[in-house]
Amino acid sequence: MQRCIELARKALGNTYPNPLVGSVIVHDGKIIGEGYHKKAGQNHAEINAINSVKNPELLKDSTIYVSLEPCSHYGKTPPCANKIVEIGFKKVVIGTLDPHEKINGNGKKIIENAGIEVVSGVLEKECMELNKRFITFHQKKRPYILLKWAQSADGFMDKDFKPYQIGNPLSKQLVHQLRTEEHAILVGTKTALGDNPSLTTREIIGRNPVRILIDLDLSVPGDFNIFNDEAETIILNSKKDLTEGNLKFIKIERKNFLKNMMQKLHELQIQSVLVEGGSFTLKQLIDSDLWDEAQITVNEHLFLTNGTKAPIFTYKPIADQQWGDCRIFFFKH
Repeated sequence: MQRCIELARKALGNTYPNPLVGSVIVHDGKIIGEGYHKKAGQNHAEINAINSVKNPELLKDSTIYVSLEPCSHYGKTPPCANKIVEIGFKKVVIGTLDPHEKINGNGKKIIENAGIEVVSGVLEKECMELNKRFITFHQKKRPYILLKWAQSADGFMDKDFKPYQIGNPLSKQLVHQLRTEEHAILVGTKTALGDNPSLTTREIIGRNPVRILIDLDLSVPGDFNIFNDEAETIILNSKKDLTEGNLKFIKIERKNFLKNMMQKLHELQIQSVLVEGGSFTLKQLIDSDLWDEAQITVNEHLFLTNGTKAPIFTYKPIADQQWGDCRIFFFKH
């Protein structure tokens, strides 16, 4: 099962809106096949593992391990549970059940009803952690929210209310790695106007996340970087519903904005959001208890004395790492 998790992690950032899944096939104590789900619309992990086995005659006497319950419905690919039954595996070992309403125990039931032994809940905690985004999305009906910001040693996010480089090249690379892993990245109007960010993964090789801009009055000029054609961009606003190329303008009520936004992002199948917004956007999410993880980069030798104050965050970190002159603190809600 540990190997299933290792395999699944290889596709982090590439399977949205599907989960991360790894699969291993064992015959007579030896691994004879393995695979993982690489991209939405392509073969699932179990099928890739089955196809990797050199001698298919061994499958009937083998055990298939899979980090997430095999699917039981027709999507872009046929149900994996049916394929497992068709082959007639000796045993199936499942990491954790799938919270998706169309599956949630059905895959396991199909296999058991065919008379195949099924064991579930193996390394369950680790398998759930692997798919924390997918599970949160289906159970809470909203994306997994990761907050991120950088601040000086004296708690400022900029200098004299103007953009200022707080992190270093190392911490910047970590940010770009984060961007490839999360489904989407979000900023508010003030950040877009002040920083004119591209919100892409320039520092490393990787996919660009879906960009989300909160711009209720459509005040960010159309020639700003966030509107370039490097990534799909969602503009949450109060004025219009319109799709123009890679830009999707989505009208949203100002009243109960955060609740409406979560609902809309769930409808759009956005599974996780990295929030790189300014102090106002971050504070709103913190005050509303709408976050799952946070990363705060503190430049321990930088004192800015004046500017935008970082959000007040009273939670205890679960870990921290030193990256040059910056210390990064990790939090889990």
